[in-house]
Amino acid sequence: MSFDPVMPPYNAADPTARFLSASCLDFLLIELVPLAYRVTNELEARARASALDGGAGSGKGAGGEGNGNGNGNGTGTVVVMDEEEEREAALGRLEKIGYRVGQGLVERFSRDRPRFNDTLDVIKFLCKDLWTLVFRKQVDNLKTNHRGVYVLTDNAFRPFSRMSAEVGSQAVLRAQPFLWLPCGIVRGALAALGITATVQAETSELPGAVFQIKTVPAKS
Repeated sequence: MSFDPVMPPYNAADPTARFLSASCLDFLLIELVPLAYRVTNELEARARASALDGGAGSGKGAGGEGNGNGNGNGTGTVVVMDEEEEREAALGRLEKIGYRVGQGLVERFSRDRPRFNDTLDVIKFLCKDLWTLVFRKQVDNLKTNHRGVYVLTDNAFRPFSRMSAEVGSQAVLRAQPFLWLPCGIVRGALAALGITATVQAETSELPGAVFQIKTVPAKS
């Protein structure tokens, strides 16, 4: 449980306002990564079982192939997902969850704000207000090439604050999957404000994190 004061931005007069313990949010962000892997493996196991069942009952005749789900070949043989495919499926699931969270947050917390003038104003809102709302601090540094690329640096990224790391370990590599949900949050928040973008993040030294946003020009 956290006894820290509630941080802005929030509408104190909103009768539907709900507050969440900061510690609960920290632990949720940590647990979502292994959960995404578990769900991915469970779905893969079901697909394999379905392929085996379909393969056993198909293949009537010399030309019988498959069972329609892409995992069978009519003989009960299945294509097993390799480590990289498992990783991409799990992290893609995390990014999608984050995307919806980012959309919902912006829809709620930007509704009473004046209209943003340009993309840079939106990015500043993300760096200050949204970052404080989700991670309880502002971004430490913002850089842009003024051609649609923005680099956000957080020197003490909160989801990494509870991670222990030994010198010489693979902590940085193991921490990388925990950036996918925040990437989704950022992309979803931008989408809710009318900006299509790709978002990538990396860490070279814990607890720091760097996010790179590349806006996609609207099609004419």
